[in-house]
Amino acid sequence: METNLTIGIFVIGIVLLIVIGICSYIADKKRREALRALAAKLGLSFNESKNYDLATQYSFLNKLSQGYNRYLFNTFSGVYRGEQVLISDYHYETYSTDSKGHRQTHHHYFSMFTLQLPATFPELTVTREGFLSKIAQALGYDDIDFESHEFSRNFCVRSRDKKFAYDICNARMIEYLLKNQDLSIEIEHNILALVFESKTVMEQIEMNLNRLLEIRSLMPDYLFTRI
Repeated sequence: METNLTIGIFVIGIVLLIVIGICSYIADKKRREALRALAAKLGLSFNESKNYDLATQYSFLNKLSQGYNRYLFNTFSGVYRGEQVLISDYHYETYSTDSKGHRQTHHHYFSMFTLQLPATFPELTVTREGFLSKIAQALGYDDIDFESHEFSRNFCVRSRDKKFAYDICNARMIEYLLKNQDLSIEIEHNILALVFESKTVMEQIEMNLNRLLEIRSLMPDYLFTRI
């Protein structure tokens, strides 16, 4: 009797796994179709495939230099409102060992929105002030302070070029970021990037793409004309 019950539970478990797998496949397929339709609406191309080369190409960005097995997927690319942009989901792996010595793989996902700039710049990061940034400051990794105490209290700004940081975090940019405190910005080489700690949310793609262009519009013109 106990043997039959064990077999029955095992079979039910297998069936549930199959059903969950099918439902996940259908949901992913619908999402990809919706992403493709949105890309067409925005005038961008769409590629659902894993792209390891692009992950390597953008690995100078802090968030894209973590872990192993790094790739982009569900990628939008092209020209939007006169700017060369790229939107993508991003994956990387980290590993740990459990108490029995077995290696475990942890999958991490986030989304990135990037825009190509017509000039190259030193690295600059603007992130939300948090527990880890406070620890870094205590260890000597100071961020840059601004006249706006509210901005300095809420955001951690780091760059080796303080003048460039002040140029970017001008009064209009500070006002904008205080109204959009979920944004994390990185500028390096000729790339302006926004990174979000989850896969792209369908309903937020166009909004975040427009916010990326808003950030670009708040960069002073003289940054692109100086020699």
